[in-house]
Amino acid sequence: MEKKNIFKKIAVYFFLTLGGITMVLPFIWMISTSLKTKKQLVAYPPVWIPNPVRWENYSEAVGSFPFLQYTLNTLFVTVSVLVGTVIISLCAGYAFARINFKFRDQLFLVILATMMIPGQVTMIPIFKLVKDLGWMNSYLALIIPSLCSGFSIFLMRQFFLSLPKELESAAMVDGCGPFRTLWSIFVPLSKPAIATVSVLSFMGTWNSFLWPLLLISDKNKQMITVGLLQFQGAFSTSYELLMAAAFLSLLPVFLIYFFAQEYFIEGIATSGMKG
Repeated sequence: MEKKNIFKKIAVYFFLTLGGITMVLPFIWMISTSLKTKKQLVAYPPVWIPNPVRWENYSEAVGSFPFLQYTLNTLFVTVSVLVGTVIISLCAGYAFARINFKFRDQLFLVILATMMIPGQVTMIPIFKLVKDLGWMNSYLALIIPSLCSGFSIFLMRQFFLSLPKELESAAMVDGCGPFRTLWSIFVPLSKPAIATVSVLSFMGTWNSFLWPLLLISDKNKQMITVGLLQFQGAFSTSYELLMAAAFLSLLPVFLIYFFAQEYFIEGIATSGMKG
């Protein structure tokens, strides 16, 4: 039995390592391509370690389009969506987990049902609604439709259900209402769940491509993901500059996840403790 368990562990670690390498390879190739010359791009067999290393690709990529302006635009939209999503998810999750009101469970099922609808299905109705409201070519079109996330509400509700009811009872004895209980007791204890919602919201908004492409026509308001299209021409693509700019645009996502990964993993693990 001991040998069998050791074999199982070796097999599990082998497949996990293989899966990890498979996930990392595209990022390594992106970094490698961003440091190549045009001649090395078409070399066969493919060159993994550029020689010579061309660091100038990064400065040329940044100077080829308004990189800083697009980054600031993306940061503004992303932070706005993140803050709004966290606040709405906290309030809605607390209401569904701790407050008894009529049709609570039925309404929560409706919210869960929205998670089963593909974004392609709701894209046209939301686009028409945004157009009728006069929000075309504005940040409101990128921020408002993204504030309410069914998964974020579900995650916060599950986390609140895992907290002891005695905390809420003690707060009621001290004269705290629902909002005071939420902000003074539940929010400080919900850092893992808040970090999880924040990371998911940041990644989803920062990497958004199709929605900004459809709604924003003013180049001064464009997102960084759409700005990368400028490296792709009708007959040729500057892959080395495109990969350099793509790597720089992904750095904030890497940093956010790196610093929040402990809370992120804890939030995912603890939110499923109680159904």
